[in-house]
Amino acid sequence: MTLSLSSIAFQDGEGIPVKHTCEGQDVSPPLMWSELPQGTQSLALIVDDPDAPGGVFNHWVLFNIPSDNRRLPEAVPTQAQLPSGALQGRNGFGRVGYGGPCPPPGRPHRYCFTLYALDRVLDLKAGVSKKQVLDAMQGHILAQGKLTGTY
Repeated sequence: MTLSLSSIAFQDGEGIPVKHTCEGQDVSPPLMWSELPQGTQSLALIVDDPDAPGGVFNHWVLFNIPSDNRRLPEAVPTQAQLPSGALQGRNGFGRVGYGGPCPPPGRPHRYCFTLYALDRVLDLKAGVSKKQVLDAMQGHILAQGKLTGTY
């Protein structure tokens, strides 16, 4: 099953507004989804730049999003634990929470927002790495969806 992931800030394949980048307010865009499969216990969101010069660069790791959530508001706080109970990992900038697009001069980069529906809550603490989240998700992904923006 494929999840439907979208944003009112940008359409799939289109430009991410400056507001959500390091050249703007560096706040996360609003996201919404539907179509969660039966058995979903939690959600995880990973945002990567596959066009970064040194290889894939991670911009956001968010996990243990409650399965009854259907959206993330704009400007999710950059704190380890959110009021909903969701936890944030460390991004490629070495900080917890969202770190917006900040590519070097040149051609635009793609930013892939991938949402995962999981059959369990991950037994991890806030501040973990993307790799730790991906490892913990192995064998527990029920569905996923992707939204790609450019900047």
